[in-house]
This record gives sequence, structure tokens and C-alpha cells, in this order.
Amino acid sequence: MRFQDRAEYKLEWLDYSLELGHSTKIMGVLNVTPDSFADGGLYFQTDKAIDHGLALARDGADIIDVGGESTRPYSQEVSIQEEIDRVVPVIERLNRELDIPISIDTFKSETARQALKAGASIINDISALNFDPEMVSVAAEAGVPVVLMHIKGTPSNMQENPTYKDLINEVIGFLEGAIDRAVRGGINEDLIIVDPGIGFGKTFDHNLQLIKELDRFCSLKKPIILGTSRKAFIGHLLNKDPQERDTGSMATVSAGVLNGAHIVRVHNVRETVDTVKVIDAIVRGRVGSF
Repeated sequence: MRFQDRAEYKLEWLDYSLELGHSTKIMGVLNVTPDSFADGGLYFQTDKAIDHGLALARDGADIIDVGGESTRPYSQEVSIQEEIDRVVPVIERLNRELDIPISIDTFKSETARQALKAGASIINDISALNFDPEMVSVAAEAGVPVVLMHIKGTPSNMQENPTYKDLINEVIGFLEGAIDRAVRGGINEDLIIVDPGIGFGKTFDHNLQLIKELDRFCSLKKPIILGTSRKAFIGHLLNKDPQERDTGSMATVSAGVLNGAHIVRVHNVRETVDTVKVIDAIVRGRVGSF
């Protein structure tokens, strides 16, 4: 795939507008959890989480993705109220101080509902609206963008020998079904983003194949988000702990952009800004304007 073939999309909702395709957008990860695999709970305290969210925005994030429950392999669910108590104060403060969209990373409809009231304006659901049947109506009523991600199983069991007969076609088929359900449930088709779900019910080889063949997901005719940052397959390749995986993460970001990713979800926003600026220029073949 060539960069100029990457489809362009314009998402417009509430007071926001996001143009996708001309340049790669960056979603900064903000884990308000004590047990994140990537940052070890550094931002679990509300004040530290707010400060980090503001720093991500200063570093160049186009979206801040706030999550209050770890979905790492073998993780266990927290209660809805605990998740709400973690994320809502952070979202309220960030919404007052930032003019970029805030995403709520949850598969629970009540958490999404309260986060939207607090100022979130995107729903990022790792289950593609499957785990909580009320999530479709919450998203449809709010009129906000929704990220539909592929997952095989649940976070507690997804890495127990995940197998596929035809990885790419099965993941695409799953996302086709998720898009159909979302649209039938009243979600605006122009506000749907798809995510192949790197690390969610995938072996290391599956992850590499998804990145290599990411351009095949363009058939869904939806913006593509790629979340590879600091994940275990990078650690396996480099023999490095999560916070030492940023160089490897930037390699996956570059490959993802070359293969059609519109948005990359990352922990190190500052390094990603430089990476995507250069890779966008290379594949465009000119400096151009950003």
C-alpha cells in the first residue's frame, strides 16, 4: 500500500472535528490504574493522572485515552463504581483545561455514560460493544465516535492458546459484524473507527502478521487505529521490560502507518510525534505541510 492510497475521513461531532488520512493522529494513553502493564501504576493517583494527561497534550497528543481498568492478559475486572471513581475526576479536569477530545477506554456502559457526562467525547471499547449490551444505546444517544476493537475471549482468558484458521479474514469478519450491529443500533456509521486488537487474543506471530497485513483492513472503509505500544511481543523480540520498549514501539508505529493506520495509540507521545512526522513525509515523498 502507498500512503497516498490511504483513505481520508473527517469525523465531526459535538464541538470536535478530526481529519484522518492526510497525517497520522496520536492517541495518548492515560492509565488511571494501579496495575497497568506499561507504566506500573505511575498515574493511579488522580493528581498525577491529571498532570500526565496535560503533559501528553503538551507533547502533541491529538486525543487522550483515559482508562480506569487494566485489560492486560489475565487481568480481573474491577467494579463499575471503582472504575467510575478512578476516571471521572480526571476527565472532568482534563476537559476543563484541554481543547482536544478525551476518549474513555471502557467496555461498561455505565462507566461510559458517566465519563461522557464528565466531558469524554469518544468511546474506546475493547469488546466492540459485545460485553455490555447497553453500550450501543449509550454511544448512539451520545452521538460520539466509537472504537470497535477485535478481541478473542476476555482479558482474563484471551491469551490461553488463541488460535485461528485464517487470522486476517476472521478479524475482518468480526469487525464487519461489529460495524453492522453498531449501525443497526443507531450509531452514526461515519463515527466508527476499527482496531485489529493487537495483543488481545493473539500470539506474538499473530500480532506481527496483523501489522504486516494491516492494509487489508482498509476494505472495511473505516479509519484504522493501531495500538502496539510497549506490548509483550515487542518485549519478547527485544528482551526488554515495558518502559524500555519505546524504540521497538516506534518501529511498529512506522510499519502501521506505512500499512494504513490513521491513528496510533501510544504511551510515549513525544517520541511518536517525531516518528510519525518523519514517516508521513517519507511515504508522501515530500516535506509538504502538516
